[in-house]
Amino acid sequence: MRNPEVTRDTILQEAGALFNTHGYKATSISHITDATGFTKGAIYRHFRSKEELEKETLHYLSSVMFGKVGAVIRAQPTAGAKLRALIGFFESYVNNPPLKGGCPLLNVAIEADDAHPPLREEANRILSTLKNSLVHILTRGIEFKQIREDVDKEFYATIFIASLEGAIMMSKLRGNNEDMKKVIRHLEQQISAIEL
Repeated sequence: MRNPEVTRDTILQEAGALFNTHGYKATSISHITDATGFTKGAIYRHFRSKEELEKETLHYLSSVMFGKVGAVIRAQPTAGAKLRALIGFFESYVNNPPLKGGCPLLNVAIEADDAHPPLREEANRILSTLKNSLVHILTRGIEFKQIREDVDKEFYATIFIASLEGAIMMSKLRGNNEDMKKVIRHLEQQISAIEL
């Protein structure tokens, strides 16, 4: 008898790899049954619909991503070092993505339109979590006199995310990390400008 937790995790892992590389719309339940070796019935015992599976899979992918980036950030002693570690983590996406298919937020943003509200809702939740994490780093940096007090935290968080995600997209399209290197250089200058 199969362990339901192991079965569910296997479905999320395999569906995550498929959704993140081929897209949510292009990946069918049949693709997932082929990848997992489970029947459609087994998949639907764990997820009521493909839409629920998509949303849960995106949540799973974001948890993996946040776990990896969180470990990199937590290891740093100052706000500036944490921000530099974050941009270094994103730089690695180009040549060594921690998830097959690359950044799940970037990938789903293309598909999460008005026709797919649950997926869009989950993508927005991930984006908010990422932005709130950056705001938190800046807030703590201000509290510990590592970041200038007058820094607009919301502004910098938005600029960092948009720059990094845009650089990943450009680097993937061009097949090299030249655009990412330019964005990293710019963001490092921004960090130096706001540090005390």
